[in-house]
Amino acid sequence: MMTIARAAAALNNKTITSAELIEQVITNVAARDGVVKAFLKLDAEKLRKLASESDARRAAGNALSEYDGIPIGIKDCIVTEGETCACASKLLENVVSPYDSTAVAKLKSLGFIPTGRLNMDEFAMGSSCENSAFQKTSNPWDADRVPGGSSGGSAAAVGARLVPAALGSDTGGSIRQPASFCGIVGLKPTYGRVSRYGLVAFASSLDQIGPMTTTVEDAAILLEAITGADPHDSTSLPAAKENFVDAVRNASAEDFKTLKIGLPEEYFNAEGMSCEVKKAVEAAVESIKAAGAEIVPVKLPHTKYAVAVYYIIATAEASANLARFDGIRYGARQEAGDLISSYFASRGAGFGEEVKRRILLGTYVLSSGYYDAYYLRAQKVRTLIRRDFEEAFKSCDLLLTPVAPNVAFKFGEKSANPLEMYLSDIFTIALNLAGNCGISVPAALGSDSNMPIGIQFIAPAMAEAKLLQAARAFELIRGDFPAPENC
Repeated sequence: MMTIARAAAALNNKTITSAELIEQVITNVAARDGVVKAFLKLDAEKLRKLASESDARRAAGNALSEYDGIPIGIKDCIVTEGETCACASKLLENVVSPYDSTAVAKLKSLGFIPTGRLNMDEFAMGSSCENSAFQKTSNPWDADRVPGGSSGGSAAAVGARLVPAALGSDTGGSIRQPASFCGIVGLKPTYGRVSRYGLVAFASSLDQIGPMTTTVEDAAILLEAITGADPHDSTSLPAAKENFVDAVRNASAEDFKTLKIGLPEEYFNAEGMSCEVKKAVEAAVESIKAAGAEIVPVKLPHTKYAVAVYYIIATAEASANLARFDGIRYGARQEAGDLISSYFASRGAGFGEEVKRRILLGTYVLSSGYYDAYYLRAQKVRTLIRRDFEEAFKSCDLLLTPVAPNVAFKFGEKSANPLEMYLSDIFTIALNLAGNCGISVPAALGSDSNMPIGIQFIAPAMAEAKLLQAARAFELIRGDFPAPENC
């Protein structure tokens, strides 16, 4: 499957049609998704119709953009008009979206074709994609291992080359961690850079839509397509349009000679990081240093509280956001005699175990007598975490860290221990709490597992251009990254 950039060039040169691109997706899914199980739904006939319309526009000289006719996978919590948006939950299994999310509408305005519904942890709550109510998605590198989560379906679909790219969402690492596990690029934009309108809310002060691609250039293309202020989302930022694509295309390995890269002490000395991850990340640091970057030690002292703070704030917001799903106005409803009993029955049958766990945690920390002790204190520590990043960026341009403490683990390895599962996001959570931007880029294959390992670049808020430029410079140093077998 071509990258977005190559597909756009081929379409513009008339060496391929949108119909042929879509047929490749349909064929790939039929041939390989039986093992990977990234897609929840794929309407082949609808896609063929949209591709035909795109080819007709291009033939008439009316292409919506150079990307008109390119398929893009969509995570199942980002709404697309006329398609189900179940959030991988039984509760919303048959709910059809009456409108497009802003991100999808922006893609459609450029002619991109939203392609299917991609699996995820239910309501984006998980780090392995094992919490989906419908199926378990496998890692394209090893079918016995998880793809990461919660955007596991998006990562696996792109990693297996079923689609050129996909949209995911990131609340505490849900784009970057599965990107690392599946050997692809995953970008978490600055909070507010991309509208959340039409993204089913998990934790509203943390959620952000972002691209999942095979190259940094493709990530820049998608980011440029979906950014911008939105009157439907009061938290979207009124930033001027930026040319992220040019920033990437003008990047070179020489760029590192002008950059100071900070290495947070707390990330590199974290307990639980595997030897092969540490080895791969340290090798990446050495390659960047050899390219001319100045390596600067920095400290983020409140990082040690990030996981605890995240699981207070995120669950509290989830408790409030998911209160609307009661089976009354829409979604699966269980009749139980009276109204209150129907609420309990509908939510009890519709939500999975992890969603119930997080709702209970969130309701507890917001309850009378505990709000000040937990939620209010967590918000204060969140401010300290953000200030740590601000202080660190006074002495460096970007931070470089691991993405996850381990390579993709096997099914069932962590699911019996929720705390161990939560620690899978130990290197990604603080970024969401601070609202900054970050990107996971494939660095190497593990020396023991032969599984992908990514590195994470972190930049200050609204510094995506610099972030993408550095990520592309690293790509150039690293060279081509392999695809899984049979892709």
